[in-house]
Order: sequence, then C-alpha cells, then structure tokens
Amino acid sequence: MRSGQGIWISTGFSHGDKLQFSQQFGITDVAIQSYDTSGIPSSGGKFELHDLVKLRLQIENFGMKLTALENVPSNFYDHIMLNGPKRDQQIENMIYTIRNIARAGIPIFGYNWEPSLVWRTKPELIRGGAVATAFDENIAKEYPLSHDREYSEEEMWANLEYWIKIITPIAEEEGIRLGIHPSDPPVPKLGGIPRLFRSFAAYKRLIEIYPSDSNAIEFCQGSFSEMKDDIYEMIEYFVSRKKILYVHFRNVSGPVPVFKEEFINTGHVDMYKAMKIYHKHNFDGFFMDDHVPHTHGDTEWGHRGRAFANGYIQALIEAVQKE
Repeated sequence: MRSGQGIWISTGFSHGDKLQFSQQFGITDVAIQSYDTSGIPSSGGKFELHDLVKLRLQIENFGMKLTALENVPSNFYDHIMLNGPKRDQQIENMIYTIRNIARAGIPIFGYNWEPSLVWRTKPELIRGGAVATAFDENIAKEYPLSHDREYSEEEMWANLEYWIKIITPIAEEEGIRLGIHPSDPPVPKLGGIPRLFRSFAAYKRLIEIYPSDSNAIEFCQGSFSEMKDDIYEMIEYFVSRKKILYVHFRNVSGPVPVFKEEFINTGHVDMYKAMKIYHKHNFDGFFMDDHVPHTHGDTEWGHRGRAFANGYIQALIEAVQKE
C-alpha cells in the first residue's frame, strides 16, 4: 500500500501557510477544494490551464503533489445536475475544464452530485467541549426547498447517466480519473432534491453506468459510515475493484437519521480495522483528514485538529504496514 498522506486545502483562503504546515506534518498529496472561485480565477464558468498549472507548481514548491482538484463551483454544472436550460453549455465548459485539469498534470477530479451541497443542523459539543457538526433528519426535513421545485429520483438518475456517458470517454482520452463524493448526509431527499449517493446499491449502480477506470469514487469514509450499510463491506468491495481514488478518513457517531462528527478515534467505525482492509488490497491512493472538530484555541481552518487527525492516520498506515 502506498503510504500517501493527503490534506484538504480550500482555495477560498490564502494557503501558503497551510502548505508549509502540511509539509512540516509529512503530507505528500494535496487535494484543492474549490467550491467557489476566490482561489482559482474562472472564465465564464470554466477553469483555464495556466491557472491550474500555477496552482500545481505552487504546491510542488513545497515538496508535495497536487493529486486532486476537489469540486468546482456548483454554478459550473448545476444545470447539468438538474437538466436546466444551460445544460449543454455547461457540459461544454466542464469538458474544457476537465481537459485542462488533466493537461495541468492533476490526475484526479473529485466532485459531487449535490446541487445544494452538504447539509447540517445545529453543531454539538463532543469530547472536552470540542465543537462538531451534526445532523438530525427530523429537523432538516422541515427546511424549505433549496431550488425551484421538487425533483424526482428518476430524473436525477437520468441527468447523472446522461453526464457520465458524455464525460467518462473524455476522461479516458485525457488520462484523468473522476470520482463522485457520496451524499452527505445520506438521506433520501432534502430541500426537494433527492440524495442519490446514499447507499451501497447506488454506488454499485454508478460504476456500472459506464464501466471504466475513469468512472470511480471519491471515497468519503465519513459519509459512507453515515449510511446504514456495512462500512467494512463497502470498503472491501470498492477497494478490491480499484474504484477508490482517495479517502476522506474521518469518523462519525453513527448512521443516519441522527449523527455528529467525532474525533477520528472516537466514532463508531474501527479505523484500524478499516485501514487493514485498504492495506489488504494494496490501495494506492491517499488518505486525508476531513471535517475535523473545532478544538480549543484552533484556527478557522483547524490546524490543531488536522495535526491530530493526520498524525493518527500516519500512525495507522505505519501500523498496518509493519504487521
């Protein structure tokens, strides 16, 4: 198993200090998070090659690899997800962007199929008064529509299949791999939008839409462990088929309908057991922190929480490799 250790860095902030921090704590791979355009300039709903190359070189200057671009702003492809009037133009723009990601030397594009993104309810306190995000479906299902109307499961799957069959051949041609993040939280519907990737069965369906190495999974283990399916079985199934690109290695209190984030070593998932499964199948991606609790005196980005999570991940990698 490659001992890749990754970190998530948002382009919404100045990230030079985060790169130095990451280098000091042994990070090898970086996933740049780009929900908005404050870090990567956009040009009419697409990213330009020179901006992506500049970003990669900045990270390489700190001795790390820009291995994944995680997400683009939702308004780059919201009409693709919802079959809106700008769908065809957005598809052209996304083809342009994905070609540029590949040609900039970034091998993975991780994205989501959530027009209204991640949902949470009121945060909760966990160990020692640390603040963690939380979710209660009974509260969230009362929230208003996030878009113009209610959408059906069937039309959301149809929109996805249309997209996958167009974009996967492009990814194959460019030598890039694409992975979809699971629904977070993995419940049937929120704000009138079905949450497609909420189950083991949904991901089995995804990889069969267009069987290809380029049609893969951004494996947020936290979101998968919020599902009611067996987390260890899901890891085994997808890692043995080489479908997992990289892992958001985080823990939660339990599956939906109610959960809260936890420290990496206090949730319901046995993280050592999980790491052993990745090692068993010679997983060659990287592991990264995600959604770390906010601890005493920490920064907005969570330097202390990330240091704890990444140290724990590195120790688990070493432990399973030395068995």
